[in-house]
Amino acid sequence: MKDLQEYVLELPLHTQAFFSLVETTAKLVDVSERYWQSKGLNGARIRILVEIMKEGGTMLPSMLAKKIGVTKANISLLLTPLEREGLIRRGNHPLDGRKSVISITSEGQSILLTHLPENRQGIAEKMKVLEEQELQQLLFLLNKLKKT
Repeated sequence: MKDLQEYVLELPLHTQAFFSLVETTAKLVDVSERYWQSKGLNGARIRILVEIMKEGGTMLPSMLAKKIGVTKANISLLLTPLEREGLIRRGNHPLDGRKSVISITSEGQSILLTHLPENRQGIAEKMKVLEEQELQQLLFLLNKLKKT
């Protein structure tokens, strides 16, 4: 029992930092998720639309899977409801007919244009406890962690 307590109570600094990062991220994601739910939308689906827009509105499903951290097999399950709702469409790759691409529709873009500003404002409200220099330092540290 004493050995187990070392792993849950007597945390080394790097482990404390990890769990603090996880807990903080969960709180901030919850702010965003609550916003999407209040609008009858799903935050995970919105993230997919945002990722597609970051790539100019069209991308390979395999690239999207990698960006959002799901398997290639699961990406199809995530895309089907978006396609059914008219927010994305699937099509053939213009250069390689063996591949398919996904594109955001004008309806998908409209949802983002309507709701992203207010969503981003809610996130900004939570982040305003940090000064600009602190935000820059946080970004630097997070990017350093991301590269490991």
